[in-house]
Amino acid sequence: MLMSYSQYYLEQRPQGPATDKDVRVRTVEVEALNEGQLLIKNDYFSLDPAIRGWMSDEPSYMPPIALGDVIRSSTVGTVVESRHPDFAKGDIVYGLNGWEEYSLSDGYFLTKVPKDSPFPLHYYLSVFGAVGLTAYFGITDAADLKPGETLLMSAAAGAVGSLGGQLAKNMGCRVVGLAGSEEKCQWLKADLGFDAVINYKTEQGRLNDAIAEACPNGVDVYFDNVGGDILDAALLNLNSNARVVFCGSISSYNANEPVPGPYNYWQILAKSATVKGFLISSYFERFEEGALAVAELLEGGKIEFRDEIIEGFGNTLTAFNKLFDGSNKGKLMLKL
Repeated sequence: MLMSYSQYYLEQRPQGPATDKDVRVRTVEVEALNEGQLLIKNDYFSLDPAIRGWMSDEPSYMPPIALGDVIRSSTVGTVVESRHPDFAKGDIVYGLNGWEEYSLSDGYFLTKVPKDSPFPLHYYLSVFGAVGLTAYFGITDAADLKPGETLLMSAAAGAVGSLGGQLAKNMGCRVVGLAGSEEKCQWLKADLGFDAVINYKTEQGRLNDAIAEACPNGVDVYFDNVGGDILDAALLNLNSNARVVFCGSISSYNANEPVPGPYNYWQILAKSATVKGFLISSYFERFEEGALAVAELLEGGKIEFRDEIIEGFGNTLTAFNKLFDGSNKGKLMLKL
């Protein structure tokens, strides 16, 4: 077997949004598989805010992408060759690979799509993948939510936020979202059933008051996807024994210098609140359980979600940067 394919790799660490000088394309060749390896033809790969963090050299929950390495990402595709005992040619799989046309894998963090699955392939990068399961386990487990409590969700129109808010509504909670446009706010309230939604862009300078008005009984759980000023405003509205689920910090991923704050961190002490860092990788052994639960909710019409699929390998970097200007709608991915 001798074949070549294209992949995006990290040439240098970005300062601000990633450019084509930071992330470049090259052709790689595969001559033969070693024992324990498989080759996957990717149909889709994921575009996630966390990837920008992996491009930096700051310590994180995963090692930084090394200079010269492929850009790490979740993919879904078909096994075209295998010397791995657990995977056969023709299996459809999803897991952690990279921005590339084909992926050479040792099977790490790789899961088979059920052969009888009635769902489109890209669902395994969205509602059944790491994003959907982040919302599912974040809300049903990490948040320790109880019926009647108030959940405040940042980046509520994003893939995690929109699904997480619906899950909390199904649990009998009051759900308040934060989003960055009137169109997104209207979608969350009219279509997804959020109790209230705040446009954080039009409410800049009075976010604390806007949250207080939308959450008259205070915030029991703040699901943090963004950090920054929104986190500071949320902290001032916490109830006693509130929980902050720290899932992401997209507001600072493209920062060129240290980011101050949170200024109101002292509210954690004042309200006897708990901050919990949440990683979906901690739930890997429960992925099948979570995917089945989400599928049942989806089939029962209790949740809906929005994907945004950009077509064409050459559009990857432009599409990726949509995550940081707020123009994407739902789970963003690239169709090869």
